[in-house]
Amino acid sequence: MAYQSIENYGIIGNMRTLALVGMNGSIDWYCYPYFDSPSIFGAILDDNKGGRFQICPVGDQVRHKQFYWPSTNILVTRFLLPDGIAELEDFMPVGLAADSPWYHHLYRRIRCVRGAVRIALICRPAFDYGRKSHETLPAANGVIFKSGSLTIALSGAVPLEQDGQGGVDAEFTLEEGKSQVFILRSQGTEGSVPYPPSEREAEELFQNTVKFWHNWLSGCTYHGRWREQVQRSALALKLLTFDPTGAIIAAPTTSLPEVIGGTRNWDYRYTWLRDAAFTVYAFLRIGFRDEAAAFMNWIENYPSKHFDPKAPFPVLFTIQGDSLIPERTLEHWEGYRGSGPVRIGNAAASQFQLDVYGELMDSLYLYNKYVSPIS
Repeated sequence: MAYQSIENYGIIGNMRTLALVGMNGSIDWYCYPYFDSPSIFGAILDDNKGGRFQICPVGDQVRHKQFYWPSTNILVTRFLLPDGIAELEDFMPVGLAADSPWYHHLYRRIRCVRGAVRIALICRPAFDYGRKSHETLPAANGVIFKSGSLTIALSGAVPLEQDGQGGVDAEFTLEEGKSQVFILRSQGTEGSVPYPPSEREAEELFQNTVKFWHNWLSGCTYHGRWREQVQRSALALKLLTFDPTGAIIAAPTTSLPEVIGGTRNWDYRYTWLRDAAFTVYAFLRIGFRDEAAAFMNWIENYPSKHFDPKAPFPVLFTIQGDSLIPERTLEHWEGYRGSGPVRIGNAAASQFQLDVYGELMDSLYLYNKYVSPIS
């Protein structure tokens, strides 16, 4: 399977982690449970060994279109075939209680809009950036993947067969108006896989997620030109915020190259004070004050606890406020379209970059001006 163009990916998330979904219906990047956790699916960095979770029609003459459900971060991938149309809805539930187990779910619903469409599913994880092996355990309502202390379950009403490569696959036909729901979730110590949600439960989950994003976006005060594009940018930036601490990451991925075949491939799943200051400014300009307040709380409660006043101020931090981020190379992965090396961690954390003082002060200034007086 050839690499997808980077622009062919949409993102879904829950302000804890993110997944990249290609126009071919393949999740090729997904870290769990957080942005900077090891990946479970990483085919964007190694097409053969990275791991993927793909749902797509069977056929050669398939045209693709990808878009977001209006004013949300629910991604819709449409497949147009000569004799049918199918749509794949992808999202992570949001707007729940902080301890809700639904934050650890990834929801996928494939629907047949017209005709009858043959659908193929492949779920082949590669735990810990493909460095750890795993067990594949069939269960009544799906399959369990177990690797060390991490266990995830894929539930669905379609029979799954082991593919001999540590994953499972399936083929099934959807008639017009019919759908199938698949849920990928963390699994406790119990050995059974919960039954997937019913049609009614699935629709309720979908509508609650739509409502959350609509409610959040209603706080946007921008009414100038290109309003739809501004709001879409705001929705993307919101996905880069880490709700439990208020941190703002620079990007959801690591090691995508500046140029194909180049070696400038860095891990950006951390909080750069420079990028975060610009993001805070963008949020405040269009009315989102809570995100700026959360970022200031993160500064106060996380990086300040790790800061050494005798050392230069760090350029970047983890979402937990740590500035010790050792950089490693994953020699077993080839990189996006052969653009190695693949790196995790970032040695820039130890660099001295004088501009971070100005960006930190700018964030404090903006918060003080637009949100509330600083202490």
